Amino acid sequence: MPTVTKKLDANQYQLKDQVVAINRVTKVVKGGKNMSFAALVVVGDPTAAVVGFGSGKAKEVPQAIRKGIEAAKKNLVKVNLTQTTVPHISLGRFGSGRVLLKPAPEGTGVIAGGAVRAVMTSAGIQNVLTKSIGTTNPHNVVKATFEALKQLKNKSEVAALRGKSEHEL
Repeated sequence: MPTVTKKLDANQYQLKDQVVAINRVTKVVKGGKNMSFAALVVVGDPTAAVVGFGSGKAKEVPQAIRKGIEAAKKNLVKVNLTQTTVPHISLGRFGSGRVLLKPAPEGTGVIAGGAVRAVMTSAGIQNVLTKSIGTTNPHNVVKATFEALKQLKNKSEVAALRGKSEHEL
């Protein structure tokens, strides 16, 4: 069930950007080869548990990264956390990419690979166990991670769904 979320204002957060992947793309044309770069960027404010991702394409790497950051600021997501970890197990799917997020006790740290780690640290999640299943394509892995983060519910949401009070759970 898709939920409608209000757009978060990027200016009210101290966003830090992290480049996940840079891809050199070549287009063959009549006069030779046109080279350009595609950058996948994750931005987030660890203190506010806000994270977003974006993709930018340009002739030079810095320009592509700048475009990716601008795109990432436009689709920020608020993440439901319990202290320093995720509240429950969550499986995000995108394409053939699957990302499993599991809560971890204090002191565990972020157990995650490349693309998933970038999203977890940007979101301010300090203790989590993750498993990336299927594709290793960073675009699909990041999108699957965001699907898993969007599925996370806090105690008040679960209580409202079950028609109970928070302390009854």
